[in-house]
Amino acid sequence: MNKKVKLKGRLNMYMRWPVLLSALLLVATVLMYLVDYRAGLLMTACFVLYVAAAIVIYFYLKPSIVDELVNFAIEFAQVQHNLIHDLEIPYAILDETGKLLWANSCMKEIMGEFIDMKNISTLIPDIKQEMLPDDEEEKKYAHIRYKERYYKAEIMKVCIDDFAMENKVLEMQPEAYQLFAFYLFDETEIQMSRKEIQNQKLICGIILVDNYEEALNSTEEVRRSLLSALVERKITKYMQNYDAIVNKMEKDKYMFVIRQKYLPVLQSSKFALLDEVREINIGNEMSVTLCIGLGVNAASYAQALDWARHAIDLALGRGGDQAVVKEKDKISYYGGKTKQVEKSTRVRARVKAHALRQVIEGKEQVAIMGHKISDLDSFGAAIGVYRAARSLNKKAFIVINDITTSVRPVIDHFMDNPEYDSDMFVTSETARGIVNMNTAMVVVDVNTSERTEGPELLNLTKTIVVIDHHRQSGNSIENPVLSYIEPYASSACEMVAEILQYITDSVKLRPEEADAMYAGLMIDTNNFISKTGVRTFEAAAFLKKSGADITRVRLKLRDDMQTYKARAEAVKNASVEGAYAYAECPSEGLESPTVVGAQVANELLNITGVEASFVFTVVKGVIYVSARSYDSMNVQLVMERLGGGGHSTMAGTQLKDMTVEEAEAKVKSVIKSMKMEGEI
Repeated sequence: MNKKVKLKGRLNMYMRWPVLLSALLLVATVLMYLVDYRAGLLMTACFVLYVAAAIVIYFYLKPSIVDELVNFAIEFAQVQHNLIHDLEIPYAILDETGKLLWANSCMKEIMGEFIDMKNISTLIPDIKQEMLPDDEEEKKYAHIRYKERYYKAEIMKVCIDDFAMENKVLEMQPEAYQLFAFYLFDETEIQMSRKEIQNQKLICGIILVDNYEEALNSTEEVRRSLLSALVERKITKYMQNYDAIVNKMEKDKYMFVIRQKYLPVLQSSKFALLDEVREINIGNEMSVTLCIGLGVNAASYAQALDWARHAIDLALGRGGDQAVVKEKDKISYYGGKTKQVEKSTRVRARVKAHALRQVIEGKEQVAIMGHKISDLDSFGAAIGVYRAARSLNKKAFIVINDITTSVRPVIDHFMDNPEYDSDMFVTSETARGIVNMNTAMVVVDVNTSERTEGPELLNLTKTIVVIDHHRQSGNSIENPVLSYIEPYASSACEMVAEILQYITDSVKLRPEEADAMYAGLMIDTNNFISKTGVRTFEAAAFLKKSGADITRVRLKLRDDMQTYKARAEAVKNASVEGAYAYAECPSEGLESPTVVGAQVANELLNITGVEASFVFTVVKGVIYVSARSYDSMNVQLVMERLGGGGHSTMAGTQLKDMTVEEAEAKVKSVIKSMKMEGEI
């Protein structure tokens, strides 16, 4: 005790008074000798007795005094301990490893009696070792859930060195040891109130019968009113189950308001209303399909309605028959597993053609841009828009960076052709110096900005037109003045061919232009085998009438020997698991390996029993996945899980930082999980 505990402060000064008084008595004794010798001797004797008594008191009685002080401190600490032990706030002491050294009664009521010396991470998994305050932090907070209750956890650093320095009675040897005070503040009622407020929040939604006219036309006239009434009854009854307010705005559009607490139920059932309405059958040859759009967690009801409208646009752009939930930048999709049905009417194509004409006529020049690694569909559609702009006497140019092997046989007919401007084709870098606010930017065969030839060009003008046949995703081009996206169309060339028939009476395609568009139509339909409809053949007939020569086109589409061998090798080494085929396409020595990969995916569909094919092509360290299928499987849903997209029967994605084997395993894992979820 004498070595480890010393007196300090005022008590130490008090214990030193005998020494000070001894010096004073010594002076008095010397002075006494000057007055009287005998008095001096008497004073000396008294001084010796006093010094002896002081030494005894200071050196021999000091431990007893210190013991009494320590006992007092312990008794006082015990009182404090009892107060903390009975404190109604859960409180505990942790060591630097997170081990629980001591806990008061309230903490033990929550966590159990036998918690001493257990690690806090073991008792409360939400509290991790890294949550303890470090050298630069005094305290940390965390919101946790424990035994069906919510707590705010506060962890405060307690340094023993600081305690030793601040102690004014006992001087202790400091030790480098860290302790933490751990508090729990019950905020269950607060969290439950917040959750209740969130659950009671109203969200807006829109329901649209996306094939209303087509479904009615497929029904006998006497039953059409009954079909319309059944659809309305299904919608109203379904929404009443969730305490929703439904208002019919138009013959095929409904607006509803629902409390947010029902949203997880709708999502977990994957919006069963889609299936219920599709099952209505009173003799209608075409099933009725819906689009549902919801705006969630918006700042206002007006914004929620805008988000719902945007969600409906996305659902329509993805082919309909699905629900889309938009929450700020997060977009979730449900449904969309059925085949898109071609609309027989061209009314929308005519309306879009007239709108495109107004856009072009209002600008000085037109820039046309497709997607990266351009294919014949993208190039052919760009050529069609170029001819439309030139027919309206507007300057036009096409943005293309890399000319692939599939495009080169067609583009050669436009290069150095005196019938065309020398700057008909420009790179994105050159286009940056040309595009301005008086430019109409027409994007074809793609609807996502990052996949275009020059994403930065979209920021140089506010007049953007999108013409595409791929299903939309959440990262589509923002704020286009005109968007014409039809997932049921076979190709972008088909859509542009229809537009050309209505945009102006003076459009006259040249043979090389008709060939380019016809080639794009052939490639995207796999020689008119996949996704063809009546309007596909009507577009082909228009191009044939405009001068397209089938034999000339087929000669341009022939492959060189190296490409043919690469495609044959990929098919040879392909593996079939169940109804799915997987293959790796060699890329060495190929100018356009991704195009060859897409061709391999189409070839694998010709194998008996194969419903979908997935081909992996490595280009500059990036794995390009080409997915193809018949109508039995929606490969776009699979590719979206991997960050890609496309069409229900033709889709793709890009995977980085992995091998082909890992990419194939990832695709298989996604397919397996989607089967378990009932998505495919």
